[in-house]
Amino acid sequence: MSDPRSKLIVALDLPDRSSALQAVEQLSGHVGLFKIGLELFTREGPRLVEEIRGRGEKVFLDLKLHDIPNTVQGAVRSACRLGVQMLTIHASGGPKMLEAASREAQSSGSPPFLLAVTVLTSLSENDINALGFAGSAAQWVERLATLAQSSGIPGIVTSSKELSMLRGRFADTLQYVVPGIRPAGAALQDQSRTATPGEAVKAGANYIVVGRPILQAADPAGAADSIVAEMRD
Repeated sequence: MSDPRSKLIVALDLPDRSSALQAVEQLSGHVGLFKIGLELFTREGPRLVEEIRGRGEKVFLDLKLHDIPNTVQGAVRSACRLGVQMLTIHASGGPKMLEAASREAQSSGSPPFLLAVTVLTSLSENDINALGFAGSAAQWVERLATLAQSSGIPGIVTSSKELSMLRGRFADTLQYVVPGIRPAGAALQDQSRTATPGEAVKAGANYIVVGRPILQAADPAGAADSIVAEMRD
């Protein structure tokens, strides 16, 4: 993997602006992108995105958009104005929603890289069955990835468990972002389908997302550097 540091995304799963900016300061130069999710964006809004972008950092806006096509198209338009590098939408929103998002992104002068979320890494096989989906998690992921690709979405978010299958099916026609990353020996917490950084890279991840194992470390920058070393190896 060339330049593994640029492929490490840190999830800013933090409660407020102050703690988020502190983490950005600690980790600047040690990671590639900073991911802002629902909790932080709901509290702090676009201003925090602008502040982090103003520091020269790259932002992954992880809002997992899922609504009627017109609403999602408008949300993508707003994200484009913020200058974010990555943006998530739910593949299960359907082809019309995905196509509207893709059109809007491509019409922007600086389009974010759109990522379709397949199956959340917190969901186990039992959870998926409880939701009424027939078949395995891998089958559902493949179906949603096929839908995303045919709708013009260039990347997907998926667990490492499905990467081998997806690489065999789509090769390099899609980019793969893998959350649920836990260094060896780290607690799984609320994740079900996890992998170590090395396992994810070997399986074909283009980017990995790490949150608590870095943010809750005594030395966050050192923890990030250790993960980058494992990715490089």
